[in-house]
Amino acid sequence: MKKKQNLRPGWDEYFINIAKVVATRATCLRRKYGAVITKDNIIVSTGYNGAPAGMKDCLEAGKCTRKELQIPHGERYELCHSVHAEANAIIRASGEELNGATIYISGNDHESGECLSEPCMMCKRMILNARIKKVVYSNGENGIIIVNPKKWLRKRV
Repeated sequence: MKKKQNLRPGWDEYFINIAKVVATRATCLRRKYGAVITKDNIIVSTGYNGAPAGMKDCLEAGKCTRKELQIPHGERYELCHSVHAEANAIIRASGEELNGATIYISGNDHESGECLSEPCMMCKRMILNARIKKVVYSNGENGIIIVNPKKWLRKRV
């Protein structure tokens, strides 16, 4: 008897692909990120990086302050006008939905394509405070990295 071939993606692959689609809504000129929060394999929230509600975003303005100042990725976030995808997804879900949930994060660099999508330090803190139990993010090479956020507690984040 032949083993039945699985024609459907696993849950992690399924939701990381949805995060990639969510990222297409981002308004950042440098990188587009999408986040999907699930609980019991049901989507409870999504978010992408972009300016706060009511503020002109970088696409509308046609410029990126951090890009103009040649600030490297991961530095001087206070100069960025965007709210991160993870933060936007977290603020749109209830505490009950977040407790024990999984967050999927995918990013796309304007110049190089899919990129490593590990959350920044501020987003790691929000994920920990939200009591999200599993983080799945793109490794930048069409794969994923799965992390228990409690691992981040071993060092200051």
